[in-house]
Amino acid sequence: MKYKDIAIKQMQEYGIPASITLSQACIETGYGTSRLARNANNHFGILCHDWKGETISLADEGKAACFRKYNSDIESFNDYAEFLRYHSRYASLFDLPISDYVGWAHGLKQAGYATNPQYASALIQVIEDYKLYEYDRYVSGIPPSPKMLEQPVIIHSDSRSPFHSATITRIIYKQNGVSFIVSQPKDSYASLAREFLLFKREIICYNDLRVGFKKINLEAGTVVYVAKKKREAVKGLDKHIVEGNESLHAIAQRYAVRLKSICKYNGLQKDVQLHKGKGILLRKRK
Repeated sequence: MKYKDIAIKQMQEYGIPASITLSQACIETGYGTSRLARNANNHFGILCHDWKGETISLADEGKAACFRKYNSDIESFNDYAEFLRYHSRYASLFDLPISDYVGWAHGLKQAGYATNPQYASALIQVIEDYKLYEYDRYVSGIPPSPKMLEQPVIIHSDSRSPFHSATITRIIYKQNGVSFIVSQPKDSYASLAREFLLFKREIICYNDLRVGFKKINLEAGTVVYVAKKKREAVKGLDKHIVEGNESLHAIAQRYAVRLKSICKYNGLQKDVQLHKGKGILLRKRK
């Protein structure tokens, strides 16, 4: 299999079964014979969305569609891996065992990767006909799933912790190693600042809010960081792909990353309007 080494490497880096990667490439390109593969190095039929690189226009289900054009096969495979790992709608797939190609195939179909009702069956048939599942055995150092990496941890503080008195009345979590609480009715940024022995300006800055506001309302159920967020997301959550009506501030709060850092990595202003499909870097590119 021509691309097996790339697929195995990506399995170890991103957690996608090599059998799934290879079977999707086979089906999407007609085993490498499609115009999309030959003229655009696009092996997975990924549409343009918010793509800034070169594109190619082809008919898709009878209509003209814009597809991404890549400089190399490897670039296509890498973009595909990031497309799956950092799209929220595919996140649950990464909780499956790496050997469960059947679960992955059905999960991709259910998540809307393809419109063909027989897509999952087609993937499974290719995998079993060519014994692609054998490549899934090259498992070493598979990264944790995105859902696991994003799961908050509850802090159990002792009497020496600065949060000891607060844990008596509320639960304190950590995300990306940064402490936060979920606001309750009647909480305000001022009251939380007093509770956690902070200046109001500090807690406002920790949450990337505008210090100049005379009054900042705090709705119950809001994530409020009580320590400075990190410059980067945890390793394994390198990117976020916009799914709907999201802001950079919401993304920064979700991953406990400073808004200023996210703006810098992506060359964006903090109030920019984001479009569905846009990839937002959460870590500095190596």
